[in-house]
Amino acid sequence: MGDVAKDLTAGTIGGAAQLICGHPFDTIKVKLQSQPTPLPGQVPKYAGAIDAVKQTIAAEGPRGLYKGMGAPLATVAAFNAVLFSVRGQLEALLRSEPGVPLTVNQQIVCGAGAGVAVSVLACPTELIKCRLQAQSALAGSGAAAVAVKYGGPMDVARHVLRSEGGVKGLFKGLVPTMAREIPGNAAMFGVYEATKQLLAGGRDTSGLGRGSLVVAGGMAGASFWLMVYPTDVIKSVIQVDDYKNPKFSGTIDAFRKIRSTEGIKGLYKGFGPAMARSVPANAACFLAYEMTRSALG
Repeated sequence: MGDVAKDLTAGTIGGAAQLICGHPFDTIKVKLQSQPTPLPGQVPKYAGAIDAVKQTIAAEGPRGLYKGMGAPLATVAAFNAVLFSVRGQLEALLRSEPGVPLTVNQQIVCGAGAGVAVSVLACPTELIKCRLQAQSALAGSGAAAVAVKYGGPMDVARHVLRSEGGVKGLFKGLVPTMAREIPGNAAMFGVYEATKQLLAGGRDTSGLGRGSLVVAGGMAGASFWLMVYPTDVIKSVIQVDDYKNPKFSGTIDAFRKIRSTEGIKGLYKGFGPAMARSVPANAACFLAYEMTRSALG
């Protein structure tokens, strides 16, 4: 239980560092992902990431970049407790002897297993976050969904529970969430370990300094989004889709419709902000996690 508690504490601090550092980038990503496809002859609401930042600050002030942060911040302890604790327990199962470093392939297995576990927690949190982040992007689109105006995370949860099928409504988008978290975390933890071993010149990475951990964490975060970004786009559009008059019947239908109307580039809307976020946010997360875990012994 001591190791679980240490993973819980270190994971919580790492997750908070990641969230504070990366949330503004995530907000812009979701706005670009969820903005309606313009009609022929019309221009999109946002011309790109920089334009989305300018419009968000002009309309909502700097606080608009942190919209939807309450939901993931409130659950960051639980999310990272599961992520790092499950990963830690899987590491213990796969380790041949106590203290022996795992191989990169073993870390990939641990990351995938952790991804399965965190999907259940991530889905409701992501739905609430995306609804709040996407409100301004959907405004003026004529979609029925924008008739609902949310006052905050709890307001979103109450509305979904009351009007969108109860608890089941909070798990809208679970399939693409799992399709993101499982391969994404497998890639992230695999690349993190591979980069650390490369920098250390072997499997013993205990002597790496902070700079090396920042590099490894940044590479790990970038690998996550490179692996699963189109799945994240599909997750976002499904979670902000109107409940009564949905555009998409499911994950496959969303993929087909986005590809047919916007082409492959439609599956990469918001990719720039996601990548710009992934490196510093995950570098902060892994550095905070490693430092806290080391301090706890």
